[in-house]
Amino acid sequence: MRIVVLAGGIGGARFLQGVRAFAGAGVEVTAVVNVGDDVTLHGLRICPDLDSVMYTLGGGADAKRGWGRAGETWAVKQELAAYGAEPAWFGLGDRDTATHLVRTRMLDAGYPLSAVTEALCARWRPGVRLLPATDERLETHVVVADPEQRAIHFQEWWIRYHAELPAQRFVFVGAQAAKPAPGVVDAITNADIVLLAPSNPVVSIAPILAVAGLREALVAGPAPVVGVSPIIDGAPVRGMADRCLAAISVPCTAAGVGELYGARSAGGVLDGWLVDSADAKTEVPGVAVRDTPLWMRDESATVSMVRAALDLSGVRVD
Repeated sequence: MRIVVLAGGIGGARFLQGVRAFAGAGVEVTAVVNVGDDVTLHGLRICPDLDSVMYTLGGGADAKRGWGRAGETWAVKQELAAYGAEPAWFGLGDRDTATHLVRTRMLDAGYPLSAVTEALCARWRPGVRLLPATDERLETHVVVADPEQRAIHFQEWWIRYHAELPAQRFVFVGAQAAKPAPGVVDAITNADIVLLAPSNPVVSIAPILAVAGLREALVAGPAPVVGVSPIIDGAPVRGMADRCLAAISVPCTAAGVGELYGARSAGGVLDGWLVDSADAKTEVPGVAVRDTPLWMRDESATVSMVRAALDLSGVRVD
């Protein structure tokens, strides 16, 4: 049994905890993770989504904040501030900085991001195979007008401006030239089911699908594709997906996101769409829709979500 999950951010990381718990022995789980959030700051290559998944599954994430390392300290951030080093809006935790130092040193030595991720995971042992969507540069930039039109990195829009600058569109820089990282297409092609985690559809899942050839592999693959809604009763489970959806004129509803992904039979990617019980009347043309509780309050609740997704797809785990 092979399960592939397209994921990004904290929601994706928590969903993967449930997939891992559901899978157990004899089931291979591969997470294809968004790299559109990746950025170079203070000379270090930072991969927020890969790290969120790695730390969460490896037991090192800060459970209260939902991101970064548990037991984090901030001496590096304070020293950078004392020097007046920019950007001051992005905080580097001391423990987190060690990860970025190792990653940057390996990248500078010529190792691809997928190999670096594998090396980092040798410490954290996440229990699933983590693959970046691509080894090549792919960054999400946001076109804003304040008052003149300009493009800024997603991290600046998200962290510095708290997504309060109205976004006109999102650009996945480098996506057309990027190739899927080694193992990504094979994982999708050989999967028994592909799940779209309840991650931000605009800035977590869309950058993955934008990698040249990856969406095509997903659509052409034999495995059913089931998405899990990140919207419950008209509001994001967490984060600012509502502002991202507004920027591309998509309603912040389970139906709106389902239609954004679209039916595989009509040029989209979905065969099934799992929504919360509050959205039980949701319909997406050409897509099988089922409702179940989607609040990931604990691991058992998330396992139930995963089971419902597999039931919807018709895939059985003996």
